[in-house]
Amino acid sequence: MEGGKAPPPAGGGEAEEDDFGYRLFPERNKKLQSFLRRSFFTFHNRCQLMLRMTLESNPYAQLLLDAMKQSGCTVFSDRHFSCEDCDACVGGGFDSATSQIVLCQNNIRHQSHMNRVVTHELIHAFDHCRAHVDWFNNVKHLACSEIRAANLSGDCTLMNEITRFKFGLKGHHQTCVRDRAIRSILAVRKVSREAAEKAVDEVFDSCFNDLEPFGRIPHSKIDAKRAYKDFQNRDRYNANL
Repeated sequence: MEGGKAPPPAGGGEAEEDDFGYRLFPERNKKLQSFLRRSFFTFHNRCQLMLRMTLESNPYAQLLLDAMKQSGCTVFSDRHFSCEDCDACVGGGFDSATSQIVLCQNNIRHQSHMNRVVTHELIHAFDHCRAHVDWFNNVKHLACSEIRAANLSGDCTLMNEITRFKFGLKGHHQTCVRDRAIRSILAVRKVSREAAEKAVDEVFDSCFNDLEPFGRIPHSKIDAKRAYKDFQNRDRYNANL
């Protein structure tokens, strides 16, 4: 989940007492509002417009959408995204039970934030598509996907860290990825900080170095565009084999 994070993932004990983060997404347990009612809700309209802009023009999202389609998991905007009101501490989340990305319409206020949230959650969706992720019973699986999402979504770019008043030199990107992965786990799982840190540390190296489908860490939109072009060329090459 992004910004505090989202519904799904898993791992660890006390499953009978854990709501898996759904408390942060109250509309998940409500019947869908009528289209007419939702259409007049300003936050909802803004969320839908920003989502469309992201899906149509953001290279991070476009690469992930193509990669998921290639993996047999085509994403449809009206089926796999839902703009909803959420707890104030989260920007979005991936609900693995419905294969749906939740976008927190009351918390996402600008396009760059929407771009980042959609990218972050699409990485979770991509992991869900390509691997047998045990979101609800294996905290290491959750930790791995959170590491990948923080590493590849732009969450830890220099500019984003500056806006958080966090500065560092060598190794700062890795520190940011680790901290945000731990933070996300704690938002959705009833585990101690020590347990979350242990899970992240145990899988950090392998998951941090898993750069699919980008092939590189995209530190900017320019990097993401290059990665998208490389992905398209790789796809064409494989098709000709």
